[in-house]
Amino acid sequence: MIPFFKKLFSSADVPDYASLTDHSNAIILDVRTREEYKGGSIAGSVNIPLNELEQGISKLKDKSRPVICCCASGMRSGRARNILIKKGFERVYNAGGWQQLRSQLPR
Repeated sequence: MIPFFKKLFSSADVPDYASLTDHSNAIILDVRTREEYKGGSIAGSVNIPLNELEQGISKLKDKSRPVICCCASGMRSGRARNILIKKGFERVYNAGGWQQLRSQLPR
């Protein structure tokens, strides 16, 4: 049973977020509340709280540009990913928690 889980959660399936931000000019979208965002965030990220995403989606402009969604744990960023895909964004990733994502990016 362990090989199944290794295949299901293979690290090969996780995008190289550093490469996406460096070479593909990806947007890091933090969907936590403004208060959470003020408590700490990834430099250069865009904060649009999940409950305001539908109204604030125009801030993201280019639907072909990669969008890396993050939040506190990955739940809200997963919902944000689904919203963006339904709105026609082509390359959207759920990176999970912002602190974990920050540790994968160059400083």
